[in-house]
Amino acid sequence: MARDLARELYRAFRNQPRRNKIADSSEVRGHVTDPQQIGFVLSELVAARDWRQGLAEGNIFVDWEKIVGAEIASHSTPISLLEGVLTIQTSSTAWATQLNLISSDLLKTISGSAPGALVEKLTLIGPNAPTWKKGLRTIRGAKGPRDTYG
Repeated sequence: MARDLARELYRAFRNQPRRNKIADSSEVRGHVTDPQQIGFVLSELVAARDWRQGLAEGNIFVDWEKIVGAEIASHSTPISLLEGVLTIQTSSTAWATQLNLISSDLLKTISGSAPGALVEKLTLIGPNAPTWKKGLRTIRGAKGPRDTYG
């Protein structure tokens, strides 16, 4: 009698319609394995990691010529953006002075071109001055180029 019951259960189990496990798992996961467009995936990643401001700030450096124009871009380069202060290095002190005069307009242009970036202030610096502190004939503690023969 116990054997008959076991056989009956086995036959009932064997004759049941089988469920498609792959279809059930994809329904639970919401079709995760389906291909998606890379732009959609990247935009979700940017939103999930809160990278929008960083990407907008990076676009200032990448699109500098488009933002300020070819002439200004040929004489200036954005160096850093820290805590809302954009530091721009110019090719000469004359260009630093000219850009300082139009800094409010330049700040509006940057804010309009990169709306997610946090730029509150511009710092303009001239070119790096040459240094005489290194080299074969330098003396520690000397005044540099002002130190003459006596």
